[in-house]
Amino acid sequence: IISSINRAFMILFTLLILTLQSVNPLTMSSRYIRSPIISSINRISSPKANNHMIHQRHNHGLMSPCRQIAFNPNVSSRMYSVDNGQSTVDIIGIQEVERIVQGAMTKAFITQPANQPTNQPTPINGGDKDNNKDDNKKRLNLLPRITPSTNPKFGDYQCNAALSLTKPLSLPPREIASTIISSLPPQTTSYFEEPEIAGPGFINLRLSKDYLSRAITLMSLDRSRLCVNPTPTPQLVVVDYSSPNIAKEMHVGHLRSTIIGHTIGNILTFLGNDVKRFNHVGDWGTQFGMLVEHIKDVNPGLISGGGGEDDVEVGDLVEVYKSAKKRFDEDESFKKRAREGVVKLQGGEEESLKGWRRLCEVSRKEYGGIYDTLGIQGLEERGESYYNDLLPNVVSELSEIGMAVESEGATVVWTSGEEGEGTPLLIRKTDGGYNYATTDLAAIKQRVEVEKAERIVYVTDSGQGKHFEGVFKAAEKAGWTDGVEMTHVGFGLVQGEDGKKFATRSGETVKLKDLLDEAVSRTRDDMIERKGGGELTEEEEETARIVGIGAVKYADLSMNRESNYKFSYSRMLSLQGNTAPYMLYARTRVCSIVRKAQGLKETDEMVWPEGGSKVILDADEEIELARHIVKFGDIIKQVGRDLYPNILCDYLFELSQKFSTFYENCPVNQAETEELKKSRLTLAVVTNDVLKKGMDILGIEVVERM
Repeated sequence: IISSINRAFMILFTLLILTLQSVNPLTMSSRYIRSPIISSINRISSPKANNHMIHQRHNHGLMSPCRQIAFNPNVSSRMYSVDNGQSTVDIIGIQEVERIVQGAMTKAFITQPANQPTNQPTPINGGDKDNNKDDNKKRLNLLPRITPSTNPKFGDYQCNAALSLTKPLSLPPREIASTIISSLPPQTTSYFEEPEIAGPGFINLRLSKDYLSRAITLMSLDRSRLCVNPTPTPQLVVVDYSSPNIAKEMHVGHLRSTIIGHTIGNILTFLGNDVKRFNHVGDWGTQFGMLVEHIKDVNPGLISGGGGEDDVEVGDLVEVYKSAKKRFDEDESFKKRAREGVVKLQGGEEESLKGWRRLCEVSRKEYGGIYDTLGIQGLEERGESYYNDLLPNVVSELSEIGMAVESEGATVVWTSGEEGEGTPLLIRKTDGGYNYATTDLAAIKQRVEVEKAERIVYVTDSGQGKHFEGVFKAAEKAGWTDGVEMTHVGFGLVQGEDGKKFATRSGETVKLKDLLDEAVSRTRDDMIERKGGGELTEEEEETARIVGIGAVKYADLSMNRESNYKFSYSRMLSLQGNTAPYMLYARTRVCSIVRKAQGLKETDEMVWPEGGSKVILDADEEIELARHIVKFGDIIKQVGRDLYPNILCDYLFELSQKFSTFYENCPVNQAETEELKKSRLTLAVVTNDVLKKGMDILGIEVVERM
């Protein structure tokens, strides 16, 4: 009886609403949004309609379903708009498109009071929640499912939401798509051409020329950010990368962690997050007791300051390590001393600590020089020793909550389920010592509780994936990481051109310093050959350094990080294809065009024109270039979410290709009119700004002449 009364009430209520709308839509209270699809009274009152519950998503800046679709300043921390004698326009990206389409879907398919809590599912007929509790799993999925179009003929964005709504609405997908389009707000025409329905019900959205023109103008006025909105929900993010070992030289394996991690830190910072960059150096462990005791015998001046220590380099320490290890393996008395040395070191014995600190100083000087060469800044050293005092508490706390148990004399954590299931995570060895897992758990605990991290990113080789999977599960199970996103950014191996291990002719691991020096040397030789011999000028020497180092970094970043890649000097230094030299040269071409437009010589310093000129888009090449430029914000946000720098590299490479096509077909300085010249010059300047900003994020310096 109650159910029948509810349905009768809804019929009367719906008739009242429809009557008010038919008289004057403007008198319709904004507290309610009707559903044109569910216009039939029989359909609204049917039990089947009652079964459809609304499932809503409110992250990514999506609108509340009971609001009229609009750009809410509380959702995005900064929206960009420009008047400039034209109508105002906002710079939009995929998130804003999602909001527009979801607003249309909400308007089309939901009847809901505006004061209804948006985090609660609402029956599609507004009926009693308790009467529908058995059917709560049957929900309307109103996720707009917006994706960038992979083929230009399908526009810029595609929406396939109509396909997923076919069954719950019992309507053909093309009819649903048509209803979504008819429910789009009027301001949609400020951004898109007339939406199209393709295939079974895909909605294609194509950015209009008018919007592209205004967006490029606006980007020319915001050269520092290029209209990329900072995230509305900034996080404190810890990025852990590089991690060289004390008393060992950095090798090619450290290259990938260092530059991938640095790029991820750059992009997360650009998006408005508070990023802390930590270098988890290997500066603690049993090997240091062995090293210190050996140095006391062979080079006591290194510890006591008795002379000659300033000349010590990491290469010397490597040899010391080799001889110490040989002695440890062959001399039982020294092996005993080494083990006692570990106890002294861990116990804080001053002479042993002094020797350890000196080892760290020499190593720090070495890898600090490499960081300077690579342009790595803001990386704070947080070695294993930093967490040493926290390790006993990690084990005791896990033991107290029943997670850590004894197993064959060691202490382990079973992360997969009950004790004995899966592979245990060892956190204390049989001799009472701790290991990498213990240190990593201590680091997570400290970073969450003290640093207040909301997202933690570890950049290491893919071989450590299982290790971090176990550590993450243990930390989560212990309740240390509630609400914290933890990600292992794994990467593949660097191989030689033959597909085997990248090594020297003698089979040894390639030192990172030697690799970087060789890249610069080859670039320098190539430049000398191109100019027909002679010495390079000071500016050309600097260009050789920028191109050489940039080539090494870009070759790595342009590859999918999960893949192994073959290291090739000739390929990475080529002026053809997706390489740093090609990208840098493309940018210098833009600089040359701008100099000519300003009446400057090639040797003059750059003077960039003021932005804000009206942009005319008539030629296909102009339109395609503009269409690609305005996607920069989407690409940045995608990389910040998925952490694949090669996506940005691919975008920049395609941008340089589109600019080349534009330049060949659309003369800038020889344009037919002054207005057209200014328009094309604006396109060139914004192309330069996007290329430069993209290379900055990748950690690659640029040049203005090449």
